[in-house]
Amino acid sequence: MRAALLAALAEGAGGDGGRRAVAELARAVGLGAGASAQEIAEAAQDPARRDAVREWGEAVAELLAADPHGLAGPVAQAMERHAPGSGTAWYDGDHADFRDGVFLREVIGKQVVIQLGGAAVPEAMAGLPPRPGGFTGREPEMAALLSALDPDGAQSSESPATLVAAVSGLGGIGKTALAVETAHLARDRGWFPGGVLFIDLHGYDPEPVTADHALQALLRALGILPDHIPTTADERAALYRSALAARAEERGAVLILADNASSPDQVRPLLPGDSRHHVLVTSRDRLPQLGARLVALNQLNPKEAYDLLDRALRIADPHDSRVVEAPETAERLADLCGHLPLALQIAAALLVDDPDMPVPELVAELAESRDRLVHLDDGERSVRAAFELSYRRLPPGQARLLRLLALAPGTEVSDEVVASLVGADVAPARELKALARAHLVERGSGRGWWRLHDLVRVFGVGVVAGDAGLQEEGEAARERVLGSYMRWAAAADDRLGWLPGMEEPERFGDRGQALAWLDGERAGLVAAVGWGREERFAGAAVRLAEGLGAYLAWRRYFDDWIAVAGAARQAALLAGDRLGEAVMWNHLGLALREAGRSDEAIDAHIRARDLHQLAGNRHSEAVAWNNLGLALRKAGRVEEAIDAHIRARDLYQDVGDLHYEGTAWNNLGLALQEAGRAGEAIDAHTRARDVFLATGDPLGGAVTWNNLGLALRHAGRVGAAIEAYAKSLELARDFEDWYGVGQTLHNLANAYRDDDQPAQARTAYLQSADAFTRANAPVEAAGARARAAALLK
Repeated sequence: MRAALLAALAEGAGGDGGRRAVAELARAVGLGAGASAQEIAEAAQDPARRDAVREWGEAVAELLAADPHGLAGPVAQAMERHAPGSGTAWYDGDHADFRDGVFLREVIGKQVVIQLGGAAVPEAMAGLPPRPGGFTGREPEMAALLSALDPDGAQSSESPATLVAAVSGLGGIGKTALAVETAHLARDRGWFPGGVLFIDLHGYDPEPVTADHALQALLRALGILPDHIPTTADERAALYRSALAARAEERGAVLILADNASSPDQVRPLLPGDSRHHVLVTSRDRLPQLGARLVALNQLNPKEAYDLLDRALRIADPHDSRVVEAPETAERLADLCGHLPLALQIAAALLVDDPDMPVPELVAELAESRDRLVHLDDGERSVRAAFELSYRRLPPGQARLLRLLALAPGTEVSDEVVASLVGADVAPARELKALARAHLVERGSGRGWWRLHDLVRVFGVGVVAGDAGLQEEGEAARERVLGSYMRWAAAADDRLGWLPGMEEPERFGDRGQALAWLDGERAGLVAAVGWGREERFAGAAVRLAEGLGAYLAWRRYFDDWIAVAGAARQAALLAGDRLGEAVMWNHLGLALREAGRSDEAIDAHIRARDLHQLAGNRHSEAVAWNNLGLALRKAGRVEEAIDAHIRARDLYQDVGDLHYEGTAWNNLGLALQEAGRAGEAIDAHTRARDVFLATGDPLGGAVTWNNLGLALRHAGRVGAAIEAYAKSLELARDFEDWYGVGQTLHNLANAYRDDDQPAQARTAYLQSADAFTRANAPVEAAGARARAAALLK
């Protein structure tokens, strides 16, 4: 096609100007005047001549655009003779289309059109893009844009019209589609009788359209002949504003749609001086400097994403029902696409291209791939390419930060973790805000928290994986995060287990502060333990997991605890850490028991016990026996549980650990209760209570008072049981042990009911339900409310 254009110009189809243009290009690429069109075309592919070819292309664009009906038609006809189909590819009898570049794709095409009323009247270049097929959702955002453009809104104080409205969002989020759809709606409503100007600024391409080139293109679109366009930028800007003002008087308001701007400087010269006109801008950056109505696009919601997939398939084939036939799988496909319109459209195109492919097959390909972006490419559109345009424009510091954020654990990351990632004392606030303005980073659930779109994270991980130096940078960053997490998780764990007389833990002044930090970082902490599958991080992952057990048990996050203990056990194996492996078997057993998986818990504790016996660690062996007893009792194997707790008690006595001896006495008492040996149980709980009193452990005392109350009630001593429960509540509330409080209140209600005090029983049941709710125990809360309701019957 490019050679055909040169041949057409050389034979005079473009007049004398066309012949001169061919000769000028031949000289620019180092050839003589007699060179053939094919030789010139081949020589022009030399990258060293890129700038010269670009300048030549722009000159030819202006030549043909100056008189499209007088020159473009003959040039197209001549091109058809040399290469059938080449002329009609860019000229359809109404206008010349330079979107793909006049020559060798080296010329940045400027898409410009004026549309009057409802019909397009092309002047010089390509038209306003048609309404996007399959457009769905975006009702609030479109309403905001229409409100900003509505001429009747100029006098409104609630939502006044503005000169500029700017749509911003991540690459592939659907900014252009929304802007074009809005422009069509505004034109159809008759708001812009003067027409709609459209220009693609290619702001994120390697060589964006400059503001001055954009201004010249718009002037030509407004009917200004090239010879009448001033030579200085200021004069051109003044003429542009004057031409728009004249058009407003003659035909009415004009809408200028400036697509794909990357900076305010690209847009400012395009702003009209007449307030009747409006400018609609799209950008990956927020551009607050324009004083615009800012409309930020986020990912589609699940329903909108589902509708987009279904519509896209039905546009190609109205009978294609693959999405509606597999709605749950289609929703999973939307999740894997991050609800990003570009990714969804590519996924739909892949399905359209293969009508026999079921949706589950594509879902499986994406889910099993190490790099989903490989699949989100239909040959013409690519999610990776869209992100690459934004990434390569970033300054080095921002690019590094984005890469490291992609490696962060959890779905959100705090300023504290960001600081660890980059190796600084504080998070780089300026770089974070810059990435947020570029929509590459999103603000998280609270101030000082950040998150990445799922596919941006995949992109960042891919960038790191493709470069050995960046891999080492990333591993060092993750090492810093693990080190920080280990330190503060251990300090928080120390605070949760702190008793008067112990050394004060660092950082956290009380239990509330420790729990608040653990609650905030929980997702990241759990994810970071998973890094232990890599040998470099295995040892640190085990140490981190050891510091999380008490917290996860306290908050009753048993699924997380099972995941953490399982991952850390594998990490200990990888690191050759037999002690760590044994400790994690113990953690895993405790979590499994709480989750109701008693048989698995028993196996886990037996493994822990055997490893500690092999190592000769009698204290740790005692811990394993104690925990094994708990699992055996939960499984209904009460006599075995009694034996296990006696073994634990005796070992603790042998090693001189009075505090843990109290724990063993307490658990022994529970097993004795289930065996129907109430008197022995009372004695065991009394021994445990006295130990905790002597060691200054009020939380252990609270638990023991509650269990003593149970034993007393079973022995028929209800009044003494009520007193024991009251003692337990005094201690437990100070520690915010809401599950323990809920249990004790529930037990107290049972005792009141036995004592024929229904009003007090109902009150205690309702208080128990509230405590269970605070402890993240909804099943227990529902049971307590049901018992309270039953007392009203």
